[in-house]
Amino acid sequence: MFVGETMAKKKKAADEIKELEEFEELEIHDNPAEETPKKKKKEKTVATLEDLPGVGPATAEKLREAGYDSIEAIAVASPMELKEIAGISEGAALKIIQAAREAANIGTFMRADEYYERRKTVGKITTGSKSLDKLLGGGIETQAITEFFGEFGSGKSQTAHTLAVTVQLPPEEGGLNGSVIWIDTENTFRPERIKQIAENRGLDPDEVLKHIYVARAYNSNHQMLLIEKAEEIIKEKMESDKPVKLIIIDSLMAHFRAEYVGRGSLAERQQKLAKHLATIHRVANLYDVAVFVTNQVQAKPDAFFGDPTRPIGGHILAHSATVRIYLRKGKAGKRVARLIDAPHLPEGEAIFRITERGIED
Repeated sequence: MFVGETMAKKKKAADEIKELEEFEELEIHDNPAEETPKKKKKEKTVATLEDLPGVGPATAEKLREAGYDSIEAIAVASPMELKEIAGISEGAALKIIQAAREAANIGTFMRADEYYERRKTVGKITTGSKSLDKLLGGGIETQAITEFFGEFGSGKSQTAHTLAVTVQLPPEEGGLNGSVIWIDTENTFRPERIKQIAENRGLDPDEVLKHIYVARAYNSNHQMLLIEKAEEIIKEKMESDKPVKLIIIDSLMAHFRAEYVGRGSLAERQQKLAKHLATIHRVANLYDVAVFVTNQVQAKPDAFFGDPTRPIGGHILAHSATVRIYLRKGKAGKRVARLIDAPHLPEGEAIFRITERGIED
């Protein structure tokens, strides 16, 4: 047993030495034109991590253990991430990422008309309300973060429960035939409500519940970890008849708000939040998943005119959320949704109700 372990350690050490030599060679020849004809290699197809320049078995193992198990995942990573995970230089990490981007065809320019055609493949999930769907340009989009913020009782969690059902509908009915991952930070998820919405929409409530994966986040670190765990579920279900198409975080800022109090901790909170949002964006784009987050509001004491409430999270969240919707209570039990920000939609409002069917006009 001891001899076997020693041999394995020697092999691993040999692999790491070989990779370091490859990294040194990569860094020496920053300009391909400077390489001698003998050192020029024939281009090969990049199919696995080991096919990337400078990535051997030991480095590939470290990357896979950290969740970077595909060329696409490497392509959208940052050099600092790979540097910390694999224990390599930043220059070598950058070259690995560049090679992955070329192999995955990420990071290259394309014509706007081609990009327009690609945008047509973005999936949309109905909210259950035609007026709200119209405000959103057709529904909640995949490859994007949609934020609904508002006061307690404005309809944020009710919208989340409705989406967890409607995403499971077929495309012709406004769904994506998809499963749901729900990260619950405030103990707001209620399977009874899911069953009620499903039954009133003519679906089998037990089947609907089977395709919702729920986890309770107990602090901000746990919340960040759950996004990484969510990626594992997404990968497992990619080839199933109901792949994951929606991630719900209700609510996004609850733990960050409770744990980081006062101006002294604001910078640390925002840095941590930025990292969390970057991971969420990566997962949304990499796996074509819609991300729906709810957010709390706070009063702005220096606002003398208009609505004094504003979402928490500051500029970091404001710039990260693709679409932002402000919810407020209206007359006669109605709810008003106002589009605050979206890169492709005009500002406007929609009115909806909360019923046994969830959200509807």
